[in-house]
Amino acid sequence: MSGENYIVGLALLLKNKILVYGKMIKFSHTIFALPFAFSAVVMGWETHSPSAWDFFWILTAMVGARSAAMGFNRIADAEIDIKNSRTAIREIPSGALSKKDVALFVGLSGLAFVLSAAMLSKLCFILSFPVLFFLMFYSYTKRFTKYCHLYLGFAISLAPVGAWVAITGTLSWSIVFLSLGLMTYIAGFDILYACQDIDFDRTEGLFSLPSKLGPKKAMQISSLLHVCTFVFLLAMYAAFGMHPVFLVFLGVIGLLLIAEHQMVKPDNLTQINMAFFQMNSIISVLLFVGVLTQGFLK
Repeated sequence: MSGENYIVGLALLLKNKILVYGKMIKFSHTIFALPFAFSAVVMGWETHSPSAWDFFWILTAMVGARSAAMGFNRIADAEIDIKNSRTAIREIPSGALSKKDVALFVGLSGLAFVLSAAMLSKLCFILSFPVLFFLMFYSYTKRFTKYCHLYLGFAISLAPVGAWVAITGTLSWSIVFLSLGLMTYIAGFDILYACQDIDFDRTEGLFSLPSKLGPKKAMQISSLLHVCTFVFLLAMYAAFGMHPVFLVFLGVIGLLLIAEHQMVKPDNLTQINMAFFQMNSIISVLLFVGVLTQGFLK
């Protein structure tokens, strides 16, 4: 094989490996929480001036933390995933990646998160360890509590607070409203997503609100959580004294949340993937655009 062909082959191999890891951690789902974190950065920008490096390290920390948590989840759930027809095609059960491969990936991702936090501030570095623990511990919550969705929401809701601390070096109650909005938002649509595995969870003795309460009650709780999301974002608007244009974006977000719940019914889950990914991606990005727009107009 010529040197040129070797380089091309190596590049293709590397590309395919990156795609496999990206698929494993559902890298595209990073868009759910990342706009909330950058919204916190924009809000903190009013009193502090972050550098381009701050943005870079926050982004690296976000990607590193989520990658480590998702990779750890795949290892922890490998024996469960192989029994579920919906998840048996995942990378570890299918043999695309070994547990050792994923463990190395988790270690490197966790290291990237901790080092990125250290580059932001000493406080961020100290907090990075408990944050990483909270993120990884989620993998075990479905084994003992039906409120695992709320725990997931809480773990991910640390992102805006972390970004705020990275930029301002302090903690404000105002930014907590954004985190609470993210927590209820994540928990709400995770409940909808869990409706796909009701029968499997019951058979395996796993915990989730849909498997314990049934899809109808679980979806009612999901709706209530998304009402709370809207209320918390409205409270953030008031707490920060944001420009009224944000209310226009918030109104659209409210309509999209309603549409999401109209798409998924207890007796019809066919639209759940569209509701889960497409609708929630739009909502997250719309929130960031709203925060950014009001920041320019304020």
